[in-house]
Amino acid sequence: MTTVDIMMPFYGDVALMQASVRSVLAQDDPHWRLTVVDDSSDPAVPEWFATIDDERVRYLHNPKNLGLTGNFNRCLELVEHELAVIIGCDDLMLPNYVRVVRGVHADHPDVGIIQPGVRVIDSVGNATRTLADEAKQRLYAPRFERRYGLSGENLAVSLLRGDWLYFPSICWRSEALKGLRFRPELKVIQDLALLIELVQRGERLIADKTVCFEYRRHDASESSATAFDGSRFTEAGNFFADVADQMDAHGWHKAARVARLHLSSRFFALTLLPQALRARNGVEPLLRHAFGPGRS
Repeated sequence: MTTVDIMMPFYGDVALMQASVRSVLAQDDPHWRLTVVDDSSDPAVPEWFATIDDERVRYLHNPKNLGLTGNFNRCLELVEHELAVIIGCDDLMLPNYVRVVRGVHADHPDVGIIQPGVRVIDSVGNATRTLADEAKQRLYAPRFERRYGLSGENLAVSLLRGDWLYFPSICWRSEALKGLRFRPELKVIQDLALLIELVQRGERLIADKTVCFEYRRHDASESSATAFDGSRFTEAGNFFADVADQMDAHGWHKAARVARLHLSSRFFALTLLPQALRARNGVEPLLRHAFGPGRS
């Protein structure tokens, strides 16, 4: 029986993490195992996990702080079952999540990347839709009724044109993740880097419309902070320039052109300009990313 390894790297808000764990416990399909890898020093966390009487819940505390990327990589190392998801410690699974992704896997057992339907919520759990989410859904995500498959250069082009996936909701075929690591030099674009590496390796994606996950978007995130100060775009410009070279070397020249243009990333920088101008901070890196050649 296929089991979903739910990996949760924890480093933040205890109450939100507890809500996330409860959402896993509420799954209507019992074939899951939750592993929480605690990178914090809050004594309340192990005390709370000691009260959970469910053999499918595994709590581990890092003896020393690994940092965000290090803790994500530790989660990759601990995956043992056929399928895996790296859930954000503030995101929520709807009760049907495990059932949905196991159903997609049963129909497409060779697919490495499963993107189920996602609802976006704010910091207090209300449904929301930001400009970034509108762009994902209306501009970049493919149009389909129930399920949709992509692979090869078509998948690379789709993701480089605009990353429309919600990484914490993705279910992975664990075999596809073997040997992969999040890159420590990247802070906010690690997810796209890992996806592109998988696509180059030949992994396919299936997207399913069934909503079964709530992705929390709020201003306290690492990506929100670095977007405003401009460091996100320095990283992004360098990343897309490197990926363009990789795509050319791989013979995927359309994907290389899309990476060099990285129009969605440039557009995002432009949307932040009014805030930067009001704050008189971060204007130069935003303009450089929006109109520059790419690499900083």
